Amino acid sequence: MGDWWMNALWSITPTVLIGLFFWMVLRMILRADRTERRIYREMEAKERARMGLPAREDS
Repeated sequence: MGDWWMNALWSITPTVLIGLFFWMVLRMILRADRTERRIYREMEAKERARMGLPAREDS
């Protein structure tokens, strides 16, 4: 019976590891995108203030 559990564990291990890797990569991409958008909004707000334009309305 112990051999059956080891086979089951070895069978599911690659799927779990690939799933965790995919989750980490996707999380890093989404965080980078969120940070980039925030920085771009801050840069745009500074430039609009410098040029004397009104603040942009967010939709």
